[in-house]
Amino acid sequence: MRSAGRTPLWLLAPAAVVLGALFVYPMWQLGLLSVLDFRQAQVSGGQPARFVGTGNYAQLLGDTQFWSVLNATVLFAAACVVATLAVGAGLAVLLTRISRWPRLLLSLAAMAAWAVPAVSGSTVWMFLFDTDLGLVNQTLGLSGLNWMYDRYSAFALVGAVVVWHSFPFVMITLYAGIEAIPRSVLEAAAIDGASAWRTFWRIMVPILRPLLAIVVIQSIIWDFKVFTQIYVMTRGGGLAGQNLTLNVWAYQQAFAAGEYGLGAAIGVVMMVILLIVTLLYLRTLRRSGEPL
Repeated sequence: MRSAGRTPLWLLAPAAVVLGALFVYPMWQLGLLSVLDFRQAQVSGGQPARFVGTGNYAQLLGDTQFWSVLNATVLFAAACVVATLAVGAGLAVLLTRISRWPRLLLSLAAMAAWAVPAVSGSTVWMFLFDTDLGLVNQTLGLSGLNWMYDRYSAFALVGAVVVWHSFPFVMITLYAGIEAIPRSVLEAAAIDGASAWRTFWRIMVPILRPLLAIVVIQSIIWDFKVFTQIYVMTRGGGLAGQNLTLNVWAYQQAFAAGEYGLGAAIGVVMMVILLIVTLLYLRTLRRSGEPL
């Protein structure tokens, strides 16, 4: 019995070793850099790295720009997560209500959006919203409007691209979960006179809660650390850094300013924030009695 109980652990061991090699070493190097005064002189080998302990973190936490960028990152990520879940869940329900060929076309279109590289997708969206030649401006008669000039319209446009790249994962995952719900349960709800919204909220959501935990956590991680879309579409963070997020700011500090230790400290802070959010969400699910 004991050997049978250990079988799943042995089966997971090879993947755990590979993932450990891929994640543990980079995380160790990131943490090591974050406690060093590591700049271009150290990269070129001209000077040895100097241990500063928590100096980079103290500098970071004492910088008002850090708190401003953190606030923008949290709000942007939260909006993207909510929008992604809403679009993905809505289309998942739609897939269950349309016929075979429309369902196939919608699934293929979603998979195409998911498969497009972030750089390519961001570039196409920028062309669509181009100030003078963009299809959107020409269609709406808004020639000369620069969508990336204003902070909020720029964040909204980047957020739309992020949702466009992210919703297929949510849609397919929840659609698979909905299809696994016994038909008898949904038929009983229909016989009792439950509306489509009440059926979704009162029956589907509780059954799908373990899947929702997966897509919520994945969406939080992806959207909190968005880099490519913001960097490409705002050209490095927007006018005067008005569209900076922590990931883009860390890149600027490390590779533009040459403050590799400070950039690593930003990366560690991001990792800790994501770990805390994930643990709190899993703890909430565990307290509610849902299986994980």
